[in-house]
Amino acid sequence: MPEVESFNLDHTKVRAPYVRLAGRKAVGGGVVEKYDLRLAQPNREAIPTAALHTLEHLLAGYLRAHLPGVIDLSPMGCRTGFYLVAEGPIGEEAVLEAFRKALEDVLRHQGEIPGASFRACGNYRDHDLKGAKAWAQRVLEAGLKVQPTL
Repeated sequence: MPEVESFNLDHTKVRAPYVRLAGRKAVGGGVVEKYDLRLAQPNREAIPTAALHTLEHLLAGYLRAHLPGVIDLSPMGCRTGFYLVAEGPIGEEAVLEAFRKALEDVLRHQGEIPGASFRACGNYRDHDLKGAKAWAQRVLEAGLKVQPTL
């Protein structure tokens, strides 16, 4: 089986919340970067599914508002954070600042969750705005940092 970066990460050494450059790949004439946006401490806690789903919908838009070149934002299967894929090079500090601003946007969000309809979402009933805001608040209060790859 080909090597998978996240399977080689020593999850006992990471300290959430953080931003970490998880990979960089030359594609065509440019660079694509993958970032680990970790909210919860691995193997100690997990974001409930509905709150994670709502964070995914909100951050997908809010990160794009603060960071040019976003290709994708995907939740981690372990429910401890997200992977951000973007055209680079960007740098961890710029991603951290955009992530912080996007989490602040989540706290201010009012009304409907973007894309949370039968037509636009594969599980539109499984959302929790209050839970998403609680996680955003928790991460902002804890303070985001750059985590070097260990």
